[in-house]
Amino acid sequence: MTAGEGTVPLGHEVFQIDTRMAGYDGITAGYLIRGDRPCLVETGTAPSAPVVRDALAGLGIGPGDLATVVVTHIHLDHAGGAGDIAAMFPAAQIVVHQRGARHLADPSRLMAGARMVYGDALERLFGVLAPVPADRIVALDDVGTVDLGGGRRLDSYYSPGHAKHHVGLVDSGTGDLYVGDAAGVYLPDTGDVRPATPPPDFDLETALASVRKFAALQPSRLLFSHYGPVDRVGEILERSAEEIVVWVEETSRARRALGPGLDLDHAVAMVRDRTVNRYAATSPGADPVLAEKFERVSSAAGNVAGIMAWLEKTSPAAS
Repeated sequence: MTAGEGTVPLGHEVFQIDTRMAGYDGITAGYLIRGDRPCLVETGTAPSAPVVRDALAGLGIGPGDLATVVVTHIHLDHAGGAGDIAAMFPAAQIVVHQRGARHLADPSRLMAGARMVYGDALERLFGVLAPVPADRIVALDDVGTVDLGGGRRLDSYYSPGHAKHHVGLVDSGTGDLYVGDAAGVYLPDTGDVRPATPPPDFDLETALASVRKFAALQPSRLLFSHYGPVDRVGEILERSAEEIVVWVEETSRARRALGPGLDLDHAVAMVRDRTVNRYAATSPGADPVLAEKFERVSSAAGNVAGIMAWLEKTSPAAS
């Protein structure tokens, strides 16, 4: 079987699948590792499930063939399709860090929280996460292993900072590291890297420690969920850590400048203005379509809100 539209072969039986969040191209990626025990990394959103199913079919993976689904964390753009994919592929185990397992079995709290953030846009963007049967969920410890068959495996490494239930995954056969959102987002059109620091879990030192952990693993390639493969591992991870620090510094500066009358919209505008020239996608004269795409995968408002929440926990503002 060969890759179809929206599916890109990356070598060593690894295929990138555009999961087309909310119908957009190039925003969210899942990956198939096709081997003795075929494994899907990331499901995308619930409305993405039929897209993923069709892509897998085009690669010769039918309903009874998929052995494992692994999600780097349970945010809805990565795991929102877990319940639907579980129903479509009844032989597959669904693998997640232990801090996220109960939310896949009973997504009610996760969906309620998402509804508070996204309101009426929730179903258009992410759909509804269907429950995953509890007996099919495999909960990973901070270090774990997923059997890919034929002596190949995915080694899981706990990597919080973006989310408390986040893992990075290293393919023993290729050295590829599936980074989820812990290293931020990557825009292949321009090579830009921007952090992903949403509420409620962002923590500066924890996030930087996860990036350092990724570097210490010495992967051969980074596979971003947003979006695609990167060979310049050291350079991109250094940039990832730098961007996290810059966004924290600029958000802290905006917080001090605005004082007790802090308004999140004003803070977001300040931080956006002070970071716009760091990225080819948002610099003056850039293609507005690319700028819009970058904002979708790394929302300035979400980033600033997450950092603000962390600042309030670590250094509460004077009243």
